[in-house]
Amino acid sequence: MNRIESFLKKHDVFLENTTVIVGVSGGPDSMLLLHELNKRRKGSFQLIAAHVDHMFRGEESFADLAFVEAYCKEHEILFESARIQVTQYAKENRLNKQAAARECRYAFFRQLMEQYCAQFIALAHHGDDQVETMVMRLTRGTVGIGLAGMQAKRPFQEGWLIRPLIGYSKDDVLTACEKEQVPYVIDQSNHTDDYLRNRIRRHVLPVLKEEAPHVHESFQFVSDMLTEDEQYLQALTKDQMHQVITNQTPKQIEIKTKPLLDLPLPLQRRGIQLILNYLYENTQSAFSNQHILGTLDWLSHTEQPSGSLDLPKGLQAVKSYDYCMFTFERSLVLDQSYALHLKGELGEKLFLPNGQSIMVSNHVPKDARNGNHFFLLQKDHVRFPLIIRSRKNGDRIKLKGMNGSKKVKDIFIDKKVPLAERDSWPIVTDSENQIIWIPGLKKSVFEEIDMTNSDLIVLQYRQHENL
Repeated sequence: MNRIESFLKKHDVFLENTTVIVGVSGGPDSMLLLHELNKRRKGSFQLIAAHVDHMFRGEESFADLAFVEAYCKEHEILFESARIQVTQYAKENRLNKQAAARECRYAFFRQLMEQYCAQFIALAHHGDDQVETMVMRLTRGTVGIGLAGMQAKRPFQEGWLIRPLIGYSKDDVLTACEKEQVPYVIDQSNHTDDYLRNRIRRHVLPVLKEEAPHVHESFQFVSDMLTEDEQYLQALTKDQMHQVITNQTPKQIEIKTKPLLDLPLPLQRRGIQLILNYLYENTQSAFSNQHILGTLDWLSHTEQPSGSLDLPKGLQAVKSYDYCMFTFERSLVLDQSYALHLKGELGEKLFLPNGQSIMVSNHVPKDARNGNHFFLLQKDHVRFPLIIRSRKNGDRIKLKGMNGSKKVKDIFIDKKVPLAERDSWPIVTDSENQIIWIPGLKKSVFEEIDMTNSDLIVLQYRQHENL
């Protein structure tokens, strides 16, 4: 049994009656993988070669595409390709070329997986690539599952990404190509020192191989052990996060901060990572370990109970007392463009952008004095029309039973209104911008005391209105 057969058996990869897409650059690694899988095909599974021309090298890279296409035609292998202006994509998305190339390449693979309902995407990374990846990540301070390097098998799209050559060294690949007479092309850019991976390949890896010729096997053993440890810790973290997460949608997650901070630090880090992985989904380059550690540090500063933290690509963490919301959905801000000029017309109702409502009537409920969801108003006590708006810097309200005025900001703090809700909380003023009511929170001195007054206007605030 050769190493590819051993790989398939070890990782429970069964190719029969499936569709397998192979990423093929034209280099020796990917051509060997395509050759080996094609030998095993024998009509038992569908094989598709996928080539991406990143258009870095002009005619030379286009020639690589033509080479792979010709090979596939000769061996009756279905061929799919894409030519992508990766340099332009990198500039538009503020990425380095290697990261941009990876994003474009994997997007193409996902597209093909969906198009062909494929179960597997096979990539030709080998053991030397694994050493380079782990050294790179160690250099950058990567921790957790990232330090284990590339996974031999992992979920991808609706199927699996597999790396059947992960047990080969580069020399093993070249020897196999020679033995099997597998043709390939050489990308000359791999022989420059332009990228960190190239520098490690050219200057670090030879030193490691000199000390330990089978260093790729040692690194893969460490990778496997780190992966097993990480899988255990991830499972433990997921179990604990059931006590931490209070609400979850594809666009936001709300947590209780104290249960998170009570966990052992390794689980805290993985808890934040789980949240970010879920919200960013397949955007793997969106955050780093520094974002995880920075978020934990920010959450642990309990002397600042409220605040917000901006994370990559529009995600925001909003902390408010015992809770924290991670969200892509910024608060709706109620401003003058949403204002309703209430004229005291009975039955008039305003639906606010966040689903709340304010209704006008002359019916005075028995419990109108209890709480702050009703406001009783005599027409000649304020200047109409009334305006409903959001808070503004310096807002103050003259409260019932209190001399002077109080800052609206302090009322929000006293009432522990979540920071994420403050900009959308309605403020009711008269036409001279005097705040007469903060619905649901506080009433002003302008409220009518006499509930028997026949000339009353009743404002009713509903927080959960069904539209």
